[in-house]
Amino acid sequence: MTQGALVLADGTVFQGQSVGAAGFATGEVVFNTAMTGYQEVATDPSYAQQIVAMTAPHIGNYGVSSADDQSPAPFCNGFVMRSASRMHSNWRSEGGFSDWLRERGIVAITGIDTRRLTRHLRTRGAMPGAIGADVSLHELETKAAAAAPMEGQDLTALVSTKDGYVRAPVSDPVGRIVAYDLGIKRDIVDSLVGRGYEVHVVPAGTTADTALALAPDGVFLSNGPGDPEPVAGATAAVRQLLGKVPILGICLGHQILGRALGASTFKLPFGHHGTNHPVRRLGDGAVEITSQNHGFAVDLWSLTDGRPPDLRNQLPGPELLPVSVETDFGPVEVTHQSLNDGTLEGLACRDIAAFSVQYHPEAAPGPHDASVLFDAFTSMIQLSR
Repeated sequence: MTQGALVLADGTVFQGQSVGAAGFATGEVVFNTAMTGYQEVATDPSYAQQIVAMTAPHIGNYGVSSADDQSPAPFCNGFVMRSASRMHSNWRSEGGFSDWLRERGIVAITGIDTRRLTRHLRTRGAMPGAIGADVSLHELETKAAAAAPMEGQDLTALVSTKDGYVRAPVSDPVGRIVAYDLGIKRDIVDSLVGRGYEVHVVPAGTTADTALALAPDGVFLSNGPGDPEPVAGATAAVRQLLGKVPILGICLGHQILGRALGASTFKLPFGHHGTNHPVRRLGDGAVEITSQNHGFAVDLWSLTDGRPPDLRNQLPGPELLPVSVETDFGPVEVTHQSLNDGTLEGLACRDIAAFSVQYHPEAAPGPHDASVLFDAFTSMIQLSR
């Protein structure tokens, strides 16, 4: 078996064996705590320019299926596993995960101490790295040190559709939604067409006038990769759409909505990546177990005169977030909070029809606790007519 290695920008080395494509790749190294769903993770456009390490020790045991692809091709730059399964067994399986990675040109390694890697990233923070197969450690060290950080990168152009397309509803038609493709997953579109909407998926740079010309009943802002701050075009478009049409944003779309409302965003130490993230609904105190994949968060304190509390070493209580803030579009309330680190997970405008969450209501992979948010969007559209 060909030798492989992962080298972080701080010089830390993890050695293993190659189970993917030959060569090398660079990207921000992050860890994902999902127990299953490795194929959905690999094909999630939100992982563009990242090397994903799975914390679950055994990956690939149920093979792969084209039905699980969230995009036409993988977007992650590399894949790291403790133990890549040599066998796969499942009635849906169409092949092995290692073969699947190799055929799609993804550099992947197994035999890595992913527990050590995860603890290192939790302590030092997510950082650039280089992964390679049959490549010298010196070369990987050089490339890891030169790899670009995630901050300041607008990656939506890498993952967004070049041309708009339309998906017809699969049930009785109830309306039309314009979905901004910031890195949209297939199951998101399926969730919308399954509720009776004709979905017009448009490129990330689509102007507000172009979106409104499609006469939508609602606008959806999708997930996506990278730093929200440089995604100026989508932010400007959303700012012009606010108050004119109901809006739902998730993940990067949540961050874009927050910036359109005037808030700033910041880089999380190691992000939220996995399918087991607890989120409290502040309205009723209920807890949802959610699927998440992001490295940045919205800072609503930036819209107040107060100073944001230090999130480190504090219990994640509601006092870590402002209850409500004033914006150019009226009051905005905090609706959801992470129970892991206390950061903002959801907001809602009170004078206009717009809300967003930091996580993935479509899951894919993950639990379906939050799928009701699509129904809330549907209700908001109906009330706005």
